Amino acid sequence: MTSDDLKALLPASIASRVSSAKFTDGTATVVLDVSELGAGGRKDLELAVTDILGAQERISDVRVAMTAERKARHIIAIGSGKGGVGKSTLTANLAVALKELGLKVGLVDADIYGPSQPMILGNSGQRPEARDNKLVPVPSRHGIPVLSMGQLVEQGKAIAWRGPMAGNALTQLIDAHWDNAEVLLVDLPPGTGDVQLTMLQKFKPAGAILVSTPQDLALIDAARAGQLFDQADVPIIGLVENMSGYACPHCGEHSDPFGAGGVETAAERLELPFLGRIPLNMKIREGSDAGQPVASEESAIAEPFKAIASQLAGWIRERA
Repeated sequence: MTSDDLKALLPASIASRVSSAKFTDGTATVVLDVSELGAGGRKDLELAVTDILGAQERISDVRVAMTAERKARHIIAIGSGKGGVGKSTLTANLAVALKELGLKVGLVDADIYGPSQPMILGNSGQRPEARDNKLVPVPSRHGIPVLSMGQLVEQGKAIAWRGPMAGNALTQLIDAHWDNAEVLLVDLPPGTGDVQLTMLQKFKPAGAILVSTPQDLALIDAARAGQLFDQADVPIIGLVENMSGYACPHCGEHSDPFGAGGVETAAERLELPFLGRIPLNMKIREGSDAGQPVASEESAIAEPFKAIASQLAGWIRERA
């Protein structure tokens, strides 16, 4: 039985991680690349290989060794408890602002069912190529390499997938040719579903940022998202309050359609850092629709994003 024969017995997602394999006197020895996997993901991978190969008639013993390539990449998850809180807009603007601070940044649009990053970063319609059975991220006009389901399916087509398929899609997006990216921002779908669980098992983030609007309902859901990261021992870098106040462009009157200060209060209660607030502003929406995140500009409306990015960069550099 050759190395290729052993690989052929394994699912493609596992076979792609086989660095070497050999079969001698009934013993199958497999070396797995477990780069970026957490402890749980490594254990699951080992058990899967042992169970699959151990069930073969010719194989009497299975030995699994693991190796991990040392990478400087920090995976940062951007999450929320519910949709519509501006998480994707925050992620894109943070990516642009981090790049301006000198960091090499990549962005994964992990919102499998509602991908929006190709529009926000201005590379809609561009499809990624593949190299060595891995995707090559698509460059954006802002110099941020991006991978998104929005680049892999027909534009406007609904994605009706069950959980395992969504998890496999996430694996392909993250386990790609990110080359020299130091930071990989992952724009998660809302909630605490299959995509989040797959990421925590296979690609444990270095940290997570939670986004919420100020109202109580959004905060309750954001707290649930925070609990998921806590259970996986992923540190919460901080909370961001989005859509925080609105200044009428005609009369200048200030109002708080979603309330005010709720996220900062929640951060204090949970003993977590509060990273800042972003106002409800037409220019932010217009910039996202046009593929020009406001963080790429020198303007007052860009400052909140740049301030949050500066804090994130500091957090990352402390752990480099």
